Amino acid sequence: MRKIKKILIANRGEIALRVMHSAKEMGITTVAIFSEADKNSPYVRYADEAICIGPPPSTESYLNGDNIIEACKQAGADAIHPGYGFLSENSGFARKVAEANLIFIGPSPESMELMGSKLAAKEAVSKYNIPMIPGSKNLISNVKEAKVVAKDIGYPVLIKASAGGGGKGMRVVWKEAHLEEEMKRATSEAVSAFGDGAVFLEKFIEYNKHIEFQILGDQQGNVIHLFERECSIQRRHQKIIEEAPSTVLTAELREEMGQAAINVAKSCGYYSAGTVEFIFDQNNNYYFLEMNTRLQVEHPVTEAITGLDLVKEQIKIAEGRKLDIRPEDLHITGHAIEVRVYAEDPSNDFLPDVGKLKRYRPPQGPGVRVDDGFEEGMEIPIYYDPMISKLIVSAKNREEAINRMTKAIEDYEISGIETTLDFCKFVINHKVFIDGTFNTRFVEKYFSPEKLDLSSEAGTDELKVAAVIASKLSEQHHLRHIPDWDGRSFNKWRFRSNYQ
Repeated sequence: MRKIKKILIANRGEIALRVMHSAKEMGITTVAIFSEADKNSPYVRYADEAICIGPPPSTESYLNGDNIIEACKQAGADAIHPGYGFLSENSGFARKVAEANLIFIGPSPESMELMGSKLAAKEAVSKYNIPMIPGSKNLISNVKEAKVVAKDIGYPVLIKASAGGGGKGMRVVWKEAHLEEEMKRATSEAVSAFGDGAVFLEKFIEYNKHIEFQILGDQQGNVIHLFERECSIQRRHQKIIEEAPSTVLTAELREEMGQAAINVAKSCGYYSAGTVEFIFDQNNNYYFLEMNTRLQVEHPVTEAITGLDLVKEQIKIAEGRKLDIRPEDLHITGHAIEVRVYAEDPSNDFLPDVGKLKRYRPPQGPGVRVDDGFEEGMEIPIYYDPMISKLIVSAKNREEAINRMTKAIEDYEISGIETTLDFCKFVINHKVFIDGTFNTRFVEKYFSPEKLDLSSEAGTDELKVAAVIASKLSEQHHLRHIPDWDGRSFNKWRFRSNYQ
């Protein structure tokens, strides 16, 4: 076992703060990295040390693995926690971390590679007789081949990027006439997002729920599940509201799907925290979708119903400790809901909004948790994901959780930018959400901007949005010429530059 004394968090914003809180409670020193755009962020001040890693674009900062490893060495840290996004599922980065004799707080590179390829993951999981969505067994290289496969499995079909995630490189095709065009779009988006344009086809299950299981595995081969999360409220195939437990699982189904999730983890020798995702259809059939080899954005709802700290568990597993949680000791307590608060305009197809947080007052109270990385007066950077915070509530039952979330949203004061708060309030108070019959097509079926009583004129001109973004980019360009902060000292932490 190798004791971790100092962790560098290779991420930014709310997840960086989240990891730091747990690490400090364990007596572990924390090191932040930040781009020039994030120099005034709360997580930078909260860390024991902070290192400027590069200019605002993520390719020059948070995705620069070699620079991050060098910063870790300079800081004298033992380990790197990748958070989620950026390099969290990059097996090459994880391998370099190990080669540098540092601890990667996450799974092995081999597990990442196997589960990172959707088709390879299906092949590995098939040995455990877990239900699979009908689809192509190999990557699709041309439209002619795609037409044959699509005809065989039946329309509608879903084109998926093999290296995909976050809804990137996905296209639903309802008829053969649209297949060629949608394949080109999916391939192009996959190349742009992942550097890999490989795609495959699956049967598109039109009315489905998205249910995922949180798993934990140690390096001794022990794996447990921490129950499920319902993540069916999505826009552009990306989650925006999550809850635990799901309203549709019986105790028997929960046990069966939980065991399937454990088997998925075992199929790739998985350790650390991970998530196994399933599609759940209207006939109560479930199918393996994919495994995310990292901590999920929505992990707080699992923490709320189990009382566990998943980041602390990750750290202990990375040190080589054996899991000390027994399945028989785990119980679902109450109900939890999380809404993601994005700087997006629901009246304009959820396009990102830019501007300053003129007023920012998070809600408080019993059963209310806010994981954020912003303060009043800060600009929302245009370079990164537009999520401002995660608002989580827990209560003794689902009805109380919905009421508590409604009140928390009403108490959340944000001005200066458009956000998804009103949209989330609309969703959780909709009859199909309340009765649990909603599915992944909720936005398409039930939402329109006028439902929020928003001005139909606000933000409808995409050229105006583009002009604002261009203006912000121009302003941020001057950040490249700010002086180096090397040697500047503050009370408890060091603040230095780590790039030229």
